[in-house]
Amino acid sequence: MRRYAAATAAALSLTAALAAPAAADGEGDGEWRPVTYSPIDYAAGVRCDFAFRIEQLVDEVMVKTVDTYPDGSPKTELYKGTLIARVINTETGAFYDADASGRSVVEYAEDGSQVWHATGPVLIGFQEGQGNLPRGEYVVDGVYTVQFSPAGQRTVTWTGGTESLIDVCDQID
Repeated sequence: MRRYAAATAAALSLTAALAAPAAADGEGDGEWRPVTYSPIDYAAGVRCDFAFRIEQLVDEVMVKTVDTYPDGSPKTELYKGTLIARVINTETGAFYDADASGRSVVEYAEDGSQVWHATGPVLIGFQEGQGNLPRGEYVVDGVYTVQFSPAGQRTVTWTGGTESLIDVCDQID
């Protein structure tokens, strides 16, 4: 069975950077449905030098499945909606409010890989050696793709327009 992990927004936000969302009932019916992100904690050294928590301040993300595999699992989904996540340094209380309200088309492959075709900001994290960005938690913005391998390797590629990358760890250390 295929892995179903969506993120972010964004889906997104994907995300992937946030906790994996749980979609409401109605999956695969072509209707927009809410996505719910749960708070998530990261230990010191995993993504930032310090421990941090991500909590959603505004979570209005919606997902729509537009194509499925024969077994009913999603092949292509659309994500849209406002997502504001607070990233909190749990050691100092310092925080950064990240706009992760980008829009995306997410393609899920049968091998568990994913490709996000995104526009606008998403919050995405990298562990050491996990992809083409250094270890950290980032707000990625612009027009770009994020490719996830079945093993979780991540590659961000800007495809047009203005590129923006905010290192959230630097904002709250």
